Amino acid sequence: MQRRTLVQSAALAAAGALMALPAMAQTTWPTGKPISYVVPFAAGGTTDTLARLIGQQLGTALGTTVVVENKGGAAGSIGSEAAARSAPDGFTLLGGTVSSHAINISLYPKLGYDPIKSFSPVTLIGTNPVVLVVSANSPYRTLKDVLTAAKGKQGGLSSASAGTGSSQHLAVELLAYKSGVKFTHIPYKGSGPAIQDVISGQVDMMFDTTVVAAPHIQSGKLRAIAVTSPKRLASMPDVPTVAESGVAELKDFEVQSWQAIFVPAGTPTPVVSRLHDEIRKILAQPDMQTRLKGFGMEPADMSVAQIATFQKAEVDKWAQVIKAANIKVD
Repeated sequence: MQRRTLVQSAALAAAGALMALPAMAQTTWPTGKPISYVVPFAAGGTTDTLARLIGQQLGTALGTTVVVENKGGAAGSIGSEAAARSAPDGFTLLGGTVSSHAINISLYPKLGYDPIKSFSPVTLIGTNPVVLVVSANSPYRTLKDVLTAAKGKQGGLSSASAGTGSSQHLAVELLAYKSGVKFTHIPYKGSGPAIQDVISGQVDMMFDTTVVAAPHIQSGKLRAIAVTSPKRLASMPDVPTVAESGVAELKDFEVQSWQAIFVPAGTPTPVVSRLHDEIRKILAQPDMQTRLKGFGMEPADMSVAQIATFQKAEVDKWAQVIKAANIKVD
């Protein structure tokens, strides 16, 4: 009887030790192995800068190293495809954007990943609205002025963008789709040369991020017509939203570029939750909030489920716009 009791006690102790292992592993995860934070764009951009700011603190919080890897190309598609094929073990993060995880699926006919099925969302870092601008010498002062002029001009007013399929391009296509007014899209290789031609008056107008446009608005070279956020921006309180234009078809108009973090689909829920919680703490820090607003971003705080709903709505919205505008990229 005593021997049986000893054997049972030993078995129970062993079972208890085994049961404790997952809890211990979760507590120490992922010490001992570096995390790869894939940025599907070139170094120096907003996505890359955010990855380095977040990655350094995340590594400290998790007791490991976060290594940023830039894999740019095809509006974020190349790096996103590489991340989607990585093991779903919590050691690969991806800096996703409205391009890579909402627009590209409808823009590229042979995309090597599905922005929803191939990934699990972790964190929505923040959103960045765009602003419609014209030259300071332009006769247009309101959105109604722009729409009226476009209706009266063959082919509509010209609108510059950083390239076909960019958020700047799709913003004007959404405006055309909802208002029923045509515009002529003029794609450039980046925002820099595009906005210079708007300043000079060679192109009538442009939607661009507040990060790029704000300095030119402040210097008096550009006139801000409307912002695409649901409410006015604290940094531009005198600039109305598109929805405030008084045009009934535009009452729900909204375009926002955004930055998020994803992991490959199939990553264990406890790992996703831990990453979400740790990154949320980092983003909540006052200095990080200041940095985000310095990028012209509105910090976001959504649950994983809310991010998934938000992303699905974005995918559906841009699919509709791309189809209506018949936008194609080889």
